[in-house]
Amino acid sequence: MDQLLSRFLHYLSFHTRSNANSPLCPSSPGQRQFALALQRELQAMGLSQVILDENGYLTACLPGNQPGAPAIGLIAHMDTADFEAERVNPQLIENYQGGDICLGKGDEVLSTREHPCLKRYLGQDLITTDGTTLLGADDKAGIAEIITAVARLRTDPVSRRGDLWLGFTPDEEIGRGADLFPLARFPARWAYTVDGGEVGELEYENFNAASATVRFTGNNVHPGTAKDQLINSQTLAARFHAAMPPEQTPEATDGYQGFFHLAQMSGTVEQSELHYLIRDFDDEGFAARKALLAERVAALQIAAPGARIDLAMRDSYRNMKQQIAPHMHIVELARAAMQAVEVTPKIKPIRGGTDGARLSFMGLPCPNLFTGGHNFHGKHEFIPLQSMEKAVQTLVALVHLSAKYQD
Repeated sequence: MDQLLSRFLHYLSFHTRSNANSPLCPSSPGQRQFALALQRELQAMGLSQVILDENGYLTACLPGNQPGAPAIGLIAHMDTADFEAERVNPQLIENYQGGDICLGKGDEVLSTREHPCLKRYLGQDLITTDGTTLLGADDKAGIAEIITAVARLRTDPVSRRGDLWLGFTPDEEIGRGADLFPLARFPARWAYTVDGGEVGELEYENFNAASATVRFTGNNVHPGTAKDQLINSQTLAARFHAAMPPEQTPEATDGYQGFFHLAQMSGTVEQSELHYLIRDFDDEGFAARKALLAERVAALQIAAPGARIDLAMRDSYRNMKQQIAPHMHIVELARAAMQAVEVTPKIKPIRGGTDGARLSFMGLPCPNLFTGGHNFHGKHEFIPLQSMEKAVQTLVALVHLSAKYQD
């Protein structure tokens, strides 16, 4: 596991936080620097067709040696989430013996009370943050696992495989990872994103997703002479959100339950905005949520005739289940690969989205596999090295099993 660890720690040194306010692709310069380093690494390994395009998408191929075997793909993203990610200083806790873990030199703690999953990793080697940044296992662990699996496949003289295509994408965390994915140079019949959580996660369902902005325009008048004239848009915004169903929020839902999430708000007396994320696994439930939001806007407009209330909604991604259901053999191959390396599959829906969701609708069926990490997108992120090793073993087994698949 030494090469896997050193590869992962090297990747963490690149600052690849994506920037939703940038129109560029990739949206941050660190992603291109990381892509260039990965390109050099893949070329040094002897892979073929290593291409880094102007948009920051990196693809490569490990040629197969089994005639007629299907070509498959492995995909991970290079960017990290919207949380402090500069100068990541990982800690390696070898042979973890239980108890709370002090992060860095401050008072930040990874506690077993708040994170009881730690108790499952006694005796293992944990990679944590120093309490000031995220770690970046989402998804640099996925990249390290994919490339380590490729390195092992290359040196295995009896390994039978079809062509294995690799794809590393920018800007997944801001919802753009599949926007410019070069499918024309990625001739895999199906693929897997390696972008999941704890060991065993296997996902082929995700939310239907939309974003909505409710804009309130009032009338600003000097408060000393405001009677019967002033319309405070902030009051209307607060009134609107207070009427939204509190049991349908992220903090009150799990499993297959959808939600409305107030992600951002801003305002003055004259104009205010509420920005919502709308999520639901079911197509009918998704449509009903969008209809409910529109009905609430219309109702408040009637109740506040002097104001103006506008609603703008935009679909983001759809549940990939409908695209993968006709190709369930790719889920069964992943399940069998896990079982072959003594990993118990945990099939569950993604309460979010991946590049694979959009790629599935673009014609490349693409379930999601575990990386082994926990607590993504924050300072309590950690990943056991042994979980990463199980991910590598799963990928190697998956390539072998896929080579035997016949229609």
